[in-house]
Amino acid sequence: MKPHHWPWTFLAFTALGIVATLVGVAALAGLMAGVHPIFNDGTAAGLALIVTAIALFLTGAFPLVLRRLAEREGA
Repeated sequence: MKPHHWPWTFLAFTALGIVATLVGVAALAGLMAGVHPIFNDGTAAGLALIVTAIALFLTGAFPLVLRRLAEREGA
């Protein structure tokens, strides 16, 4: 059995998703109000970042699923 390697795209998009989630939660909590004028309305910006984080996680999962399917076939 060969060792499993994580696709770099999975790692990159997951890291970006984690950052977007953390910033989105901070914006929802009102901690980002002084950073940029777009964060003054924390609810809209926070929700947009949470939705972006979900999209980043799903984008990162796609190459991971392809890799797993290729390993299952024996490629």
